[in-house]
Amino acid sequence: MRVIANIDGGSRGNPGPAAAGVVIRTQDDGTVLHVAGVYVGRATNNVAEYNGLLEALKRAAALGADEIEVLSDSELLVKQMNGEYRVRNAALKPLFEEANRLWNKFAKVTGFPLIKYKDYRLTFDAYADADRPIDTSIWENGHDVDGDAFTWST
Repeated sequence: MRVIANIDGGSRGNPGPAAAGVVIRTQDDGTVLHVAGVYVGRATNNVAEYNGLLEALKRAAALGADEIEVLSDSELLVKQMNGEYRVRNAALKPLFEEANRLWNKFAKVTGFPLIKYKDYRLTFDAYADADRPIDTSIWENGHDVDGDAFTWST
């Protein structure tokens, strides 16, 4: 199964309270498979971005995906993962190594796995709320508990 993961991370202050958001959907019809907010604690925005990537890779593997495309608005993360930038920050090195370990579990067919930069914003503004973990229990299979579909912009 091929999936697309939209990831984002941020912090209030740098460092400050940090969180990441992840949406994983099928590539063929866009069915939402996973929505998560990850509270990171006190960290930089780049640490939060990597935590979003790690959540996406772990969850995609658990869902049975063998190919993944990751869309991120973090130029640093994308260029580090694509080998264009070296990882110099000591706090990012273990996150980068873990991301690469997980990344290498996905099939490399027709350019996948693929990570690319995309300037986008999830409409779930709650993902930017780094003061607390995000309660995703209100969402089920791309709908909130009242049955209303939710969307995000890409």
